[in-house]
Amino acid sequence: MHSNYSPDLLARAARIRLIGFDVDGTLTDGRLQFDDHGHESKTFHSQDGMGMVLLRESGIETAIVTARVSNLVELRGKSLGVRHIHTHERRKLARMQAIAAEMGMGMDEVAFMGDDLPDLATLRAVGLSIAPADAHPWVLAEANWITPRKGGRGAARDACDLLLAAHGKLDAILALGEHP
Repeated sequence: MHSNYSPDLLARAARIRLIGFDVDGTLTDGRLQFDDHGHESKTFHSQDGMGMVLLRESGIETAIVTARVSNLVELRGKSLGVRHIHTHERRKLARMQAIAAEMGMGMDEVAFMGDDLPDLATLRAVGLSIAPADAHPWVLAEANWITPRKGGRGAARDACDLLLAAHGKLDAILALGEHP
């Protein structure tokens, strides 16, 4: 199960106490859907949500940071128990730095997952930068790790599973065979 991860990747991931997620292209497939009245809809992957819940229950904090205004994102984050939900946040790096400072940790203890230009500064500043398989080439070139799956199709779960494995939590979760 852990053979997919290099020793360096596991070492980086073992230091992480907080992971931030971009939304469009990371927690979703990146498509923006609007109806005739301008109402937006998004599709989230249930496995990504389960991964975020498992992280929280394992003591790893999660954050959602997106530049778009979205009630849907706030509702989804709250349903998963995410304490740090920041929409309409164009300064993602500053937001992640503020959350880390509030939690008393350095940026080397922070991971971030993003897929495009607005995420680059944050990805460059964290201890573990993660990109979905279908991220923009600029992001892929900067990422410490690229997930096997695409954004909105289980990529965030891949990141969560990496952190759970690195923190020694994955085997116990798998042995239980159900949600604790």
